[in-house]
Amino acid sequence: MPKIKYTKNEKNEGRKSNRRGTSRLNPETRRGILIVFLFALAGISILSLFNLAGGAGEHLEKALASFFGLGRFAIPIIFLALGYIILNGEKYELGASNYIGLFFLILSTESLLHLSFSYNDPFSFTGLSEGGGYLGLTLSYPLLTSLGSVATTLILLAVFISSILLTFNTSLHKIAEKGSFWKKIYQNIKLLFLGMKFNDRPEESPADGEGEQEPAEAAPATAPAFEAKNLPAETSDQSALPEASPMIVKVARKKIDLPLDLLDDQSEKPTSGDIKTQMNIIQKTLENFGIIVEMGDISVGPTVTQYTLKPADGVKLTKITSLHNDLALALAAHPIRIEAPIPGKSLVGIEVPNQKVAAVNLKEILRAQEFKQRKTNLTVALGKDVSGKVWVSDLGKMPHLLVAGSTGSGKSVCLNTIIVSLLYQNSPDDLRMIMVDPKRVEFTVYNGIPHLLTPVITDTVKTVNALKWVIGEMDRRFELLSKHGKRDIGAFNRETGEKMPYLVLIIDELADLMVVAAAEVEAAIIRLAQMARAVGIHLILATQRPSVNIITGLIKANITTRIAFAVASNTDSRTILDTSGAEKLLGRGDMLYTCPDLGKPKRLQGALVRDHEIKKVIDYLKNQDEPEYLEEVTQKPTFGVSIPGLDLGNDSDDELLSDAKEVIVQAGKASASLLQRRLKVGYARAARLLDLMEEQGIIGPADGAKPRDILIAGVAAPTNSYNDNNDNLAEEEDPEENA
Repeated sequence: MPKIKYTKNEKNEGRKSNRRGTSRLNPETRRGILIVFLFALAGISILSLFNLAGGAGEHLEKALASFFGLGRFAIPIIFLALGYIILNGEKYELGASNYIGLFFLILSTESLLHLSFSYNDPFSFTGLSEGGGYLGLTLSYPLLTSLGSVATTLILLAVFISSILLTFNTSLHKIAEKGSFWKKIYQNIKLLFLGMKFNDRPEESPADGEGEQEPAEAAPATAPAFEAKNLPAETSDQSALPEASPMIVKVARKKIDLPLDLLDDQSEKPTSGDIKTQMNIIQKTLENFGIIVEMGDISVGPTVTQYTLKPADGVKLTKITSLHNDLALALAAHPIRIEAPIPGKSLVGIEVPNQKVAAVNLKEILRAQEFKQRKTNLTVALGKDVSGKVWVSDLGKMPHLLVAGSTGSGKSVCLNTIIVSLLYQNSPDDLRMIMVDPKRVEFTVYNGIPHLLTPVITDTVKTVNALKWVIGEMDRRFELLSKHGKRDIGAFNRETGEKMPYLVLIIDELADLMVVAAAEVEAAIIRLAQMARAVGIHLILATQRPSVNIITGLIKANITTRIAFAVASNTDSRTILDTSGAEKLLGRGDMLYTCPDLGKPKRLQGALVRDHEIKKVIDYLKNQDEPEYLEEVTQKPTFGVSIPGLDLGNDSDDELLSDAKEVIVQAGKASASLLQRRLKVGYARAARLLDLMEEQGIIGPADGAKPRDILIAGVAAPTNSYNDNNDNLAEEEDPEENA
């Protein structure tokens, strides 16, 4: 009999249904009772320390003094901390290692307290109550008598430091970072008071001090490792790019910890129908076509149920895969997907849609061990596979992502899931985002969160400018890494004392941009995809038009991690994944995920984050901090970078301006489409040429859908009189071009 595999939630449901119908205490009730009990103990211990709990409190105070010594004053704090941690169990989940570390932390602290006080009789009440009590005596006394005070102190300090690392699950490096942070705060405060004390100039001195003295004094305090050692090298290097990235964090902002309570905790159970009946139908249908198989395990996932089978020797897999329509007819289920073979197994998998699909909530993914054991804070939540296994992926390893699917397939929900999962892991100092939403309906709700580098971009020209700025930022970061001798952003942040945040550029609808500015957008995307990983810049591109003129060969070659949702045809699936299969997906989050580590696309049910959950997360972030926008992100770049297909030059010196003037005068009209055809440029550059000619008084302003009027010194230019007025035109144009 084949073995049936259920997801974790289904197993729990089955176990509960098999239990007797006796009433059991709700786990939340037990937790609430424990929290109240801990808070009550904290209150009683506080009262007993001040002799406010009567005779029983006096005896309790003596007992605490004898057993804990001076450590008794920390007992109420420990009770309160434990109660708070249990109350916020989703945020603070403790394991056995944390409790073991806490025990040794208390023991070593009590022992060190006992060493700090020397008495003739360490076993007396005075010696116990003013030292570490019996608890401190149990470890310090035998060590002291056998090793002496110096060696005992060293051992206890080693135990104390190790227990801190174990209790808080941290490292010496992170503790050192915290120490350097507080040191910077202290130095800033010190500089502030010194400036207030010695600034004796009259009214004009504050302005002078702000303009001259503050950068020289404050820079070493904020970033000593970077500014003090490398500032002369930077000032001597006169390059076209700015000396430092404007995104370098000089003053740490408030760390934001998003609570999981903002997300819904709704668990659903899929309905797969009669599993045994469907298994028999599959086996019988294949036998009718002369294919003998042995049925294997059955996995019930959130979207589909996978029936595995092993064909007899000599059976070609193509014979099985060609029968997907016959199997769909026999099972009365459409569409079905055949995975032949299953990666890593000598089996064939037949995926049949469930009668009821179970949504995979984002909160469930964030609470899973796969997410908690992540190695980086760029981990994105994907969803669950057919066996119920949680899938997450590291954006740093992708390092860019392409998402495609038809309308209503779950593409926008996937983008929101990725965004929210990144927000849960990173503060604004660690991660900044640029969001592009040509449709103006998906990302505009994120306006105002502190992680944004600029308000959500909805204009094509601003998007092109933003892409150019990101390329410039990439070059600035590479220059910083080169000057510091670091290979990537991780080494830079760890070893230089500076904080360079990761940057994620998310474009919701790539097709809208490619239609109007294909050359500029494609060139910028390819440049970033090829080089930006090392400096912490990542791209997430989405489109609902997976055609070859949108997802070009160069874009696919440089973005190897892709997600395909339901599409209309086999051709669209091959455009995204280079293989078929996406046309058989069910929609509503059903997706195929592929990356360089996977031999074949993996079918997943994408995680779901609802609109009201997104709103709660956004409102929480807005209440915690305000955004710090960079206006230059969407402005025309002022520095030159040579990129094939991407013009970053000065608009006033555009080499095509004179050609554009000649084209519009010969044609007798001025429009962007005309310049695109004649000069073979993209929409963005054609529109820029029109703006320049309007500023110079050569053409009139736009009038709806009508072509612009051609004006020469305020007089309409004749349509076919270019040759007759050539001399006059040259006199008019030469000053403009020379300017």
